[in-house]
Amino acid sequence: MVPSEEIQPPPPPSVLPAPPCALVIFGATGDLTKRKLLPALYNLAVSGLLPEDFAIVGISRAETSQDALRERLREDLHEFAGAPVKPEIAERLLGSFYYLSGEFNAPATFERLRDLLGQVDKDKKTNGCFLFYLAIPPDLFAEVAHRLGDVGLTREEEGRWRRVIIEKPFGHDLESARALNVSLREVLSERQIYRIDHYLGKETVQNIIAFRFANGIFEPIWNRRYIDHVQITVAETVGVEARGSYYETAGALRDMVQNHMFQLLAFTAMEPPISFEADVVRDERVKVLYALRPFSPEDVLHQTVRGQYGGGAIEGHVEPAYRAEKNVAPASNVETYVALKLFVDNWRWADVPFYLRTGKHLPKRVTEIAIQFKRAPLQLFRGMGVERMSANVLVLKIQPDEGIALQFQAKIPGPDVTLGKVKMHFEYADYFGTQPSTGYETLLYDCMTGDSTLFHRSDMVEAGWAAVAPVLDVWQALTPRNFPNYPAGSWGPKEADELIERDGRKWRIPS
Repeated sequence: MVPSEEIQPPPPPSVLPAPPCALVIFGATGDLTKRKLLPALYNLAVSGLLPEDFAIVGISRAETSQDALRERLREDLHEFAGAPVKPEIAERLLGSFYYLSGEFNAPATFERLRDLLGQVDKDKKTNGCFLFYLAIPPDLFAEVAHRLGDVGLTREEEGRWRRVIIEKPFGHDLESARALNVSLREVLSERQIYRIDHYLGKETVQNIIAFRFANGIFEPIWNRRYIDHVQITVAETVGVEARGSYYETAGALRDMVQNHMFQLLAFTAMEPPISFEADVVRDERVKVLYALRPFSPEDVLHQTVRGQYGGGAIEGHVEPAYRAEKNVAPASNVETYVALKLFVDNWRWADVPFYLRTGKHLPKRVTEIAIQFKRAPLQLFRGMGVERMSANVLVLKIQPDEGIALQFQAKIPGPDVTLGKVKMHFEYADYFGTQPSTGYETLLYDCMTGDSTLFHRSDMVEAGWAAVAPVLDVWQALTPRNFPNYPAGSWGPKEADELIERDGRKWRIPS
């Protein structure tokens, strides 16, 4: 008898540091830089993945000195790093920091930037390779890209690469998204544009592909013959906090569904790629979005639900209604909750419903994908007092507790045949350990190495907007009459429960 193989955590993969380059951050004094980007760069340095020949160039409107900003960033790093900071690595990182003050729409700012990068190139030997991170309002994306082009900073030649990272939102609707794509491509090629989505930096999201395609037991049943339905939940306990002005122009559908949630859907439903080359994987993801069944106006009324939170209590804290939040209109009709029933009209998923829901001020912060399989026939157990078979459920837990859980039936010990639900539960932290992460480490590293697999492509952006456009149109035409329609601390409006219960199903309560 061959002894069973002892399971051991695999050795860490051998990954080379990124090539020499300079990272230029527009909006260097903002929250994103101090909370996410700087800690992510530090974590890359700790992991040995940041190049030795590296520089950070910060640009903002703030009139401050380079030394003063370095000191401020040093304090920010200690606050947001997520673990005790190693002084020698922090000093090496901050020692490579340069600062330039200027307006983002002023030609003189970009001329000075070009000159500064020439000096940085000599000091740090970055080989003329520059990564521009636009941590700025979206209405400045196109203008900054054009200004960079005007001074030659988007031109690639003699092995020097130039890449531009933009954060969502990528437009406000389909028309504006197309206009942004056209404007960016006037000065950049598609392969130079990195549309970043921090959700795709999470290890569990990236592991969906490995889970599906590296394990022979799952992919054969990953289809309409065996799967009853799929639920994707992105729940937040927080409200809009200080983002009232932004949220009034966005809402949950624009903010979460057409980007983050559609990407989770795409990874879950995509066909096997023929390789892991970036565009091959992205081709399969965008096919899912193209296959989404279009909403008719009648479908919008019956397959979508919107909600807005009222006052309520979460974890013992009394929370105000959305309409009482700062920078929110007292009679606002902006949704803070969305539930949708979608269909992916292709051979694999025909007639399998995908239920998506997201909302603010819900009882639990959780992101998960639940695959519910079809129930086994009852015939064998009908004479043994079993009235109903429970379905097997596979749950991919994205955050905060990353892991995978499988629920199945087992016999309860005793003389009678009585079935009970049990779980097999795998958590990444138990098996692979934990390390500080902002979710941006992999994405920044991929930008430096030129791997665009985890980034949105222009056709993905437009396909996502096209899918939600009918919903936006109907919601704009029909004013909600019952806002607010769910109290803070609940799982959303009753209409969302009715949406799924009409099909004889129920929303999962995440554990």
